[in-house]
Amino acid sequence: MSDFKDEIIKEVRKFRQSVIDPIIEEDDENEKFRMDIFTKLGELGFTGMTTDEQYEGAGLGYTDFCIFLEELSKSSVPYAVTVSVSSMVQSIIQKFGSEDQKQTYLPPMAKGEEIGAFALTESSSGSDATSLKTTAVVKGDCYILNGSKLWITSGGVAKTYLVMARTGGTGAGGVSAFIVRDGDPGFEYGKAEKKMGWRTSPTRELLFKNCKIPKDRILGEEGKGINAAFSGLDAGRITIGAISVGLAQRALEESVKYSLSREQFGESIFNFQGLQFMMSEMEVETTCARLCVYEAARLLDAGTPNSKISSISKLKASDVAMKVSTDAVQVLGGVGYTKEYPTERLMRDAKVLQIVEGTNQIQKLVIARSMKSEYN
Repeated sequence: MSDFKDEIIKEVRKFRQSVIDPIIEEDDENEKFRMDIFTKLGELGFTGMTTDEQYEGAGLGYTDFCIFLEELSKSSVPYAVTVSVSSMVQSIIQKFGSEDQKQTYLPPMAKGEEIGAFALTESSSGSDATSLKTTAVVKGDCYILNGSKLWITSGGVAKTYLVMARTGGTGAGGVSAFIVRDGDPGFEYGKAEKKMGWRTSPTRELLFKNCKIPKDRILGEEGKGINAAFSGLDAGRITIGAISVGLAQRALEESVKYSLSREQFGESIFNFQGLQFMMSEMEVETTCARLCVYEAARLLDAGTPNSKISSISKLKASDVAMKVSTDAVQVLGGVGYTKEYPTERLMRDAKVLQIVEGTNQIQKLVIARSMKSEYN
């Protein structure tokens, strides 16, 4: 690993252990998000890592970004996800936005002064994203948005929302992308979700009631919204994979440390072969997941993104996060199920990694379609 990558890990580890670890359990209990933590990550240069330098980003690749996310998620998956989603919004605006949009909206997000949120999912359109019902109709020099979005990460704390709405007929060709700002007339927040995990990450419903958006806030052309939304999929799946690996690694570390210190029958429980086999499997699976993620990131950085490998990395890593965190609770036994140790929080946070950025069943469809085209 290069000195630069070592420096990223060293800086993030110092930050998470000194700033996040002392408060994360209490904040998880109280469902508290701290904007100052996100701002500090911005001051360290981590909230716009893949955004071009001309827009106040770091201009780095996804391999470096994954290294950051993996390390941060060892302390907090929710803060890692907040940075990941905000960075995805930046990447989409950078790719499809006008120069004025880029200059206006990217720097505050890249510097960590503001958070970006991605709004595609609705009550009747989850995996079938192209069936969304939120509408945008031209009226004078504005678009009028009506509808709602569900399960929006950073809802209520983000300032810039990338919202998909229907401007035309049915299907993907009728969807356009819009930049909506906190405080826009007719834009309101619905209920805050009460979640099993990711409790420090606000998740809210977005409501649009005759929401007036200036015409210059459309991202790209009408009817190209799904293209914009889907453009971030490969990168988004890779970053969720990196976050999953970080969670799995922390769960593994907690297991090994505890098993070396816990004694039963006169010796460390680490010496029991049953636990050694279990932890060896945890190590193997975490390592394999990491290799998948970084291969997908390498291909993306090389300009040859591979959707199949991206889906494999997300599928494998999130399944591993769930399995390893569950096994970690088992290794710790009764205390692993209590809030005295982080393993129960890790297990709760792991579950939704199998759902976000396309459920793992959707990843299997993507992989199967790629296989079909390869063998046909």
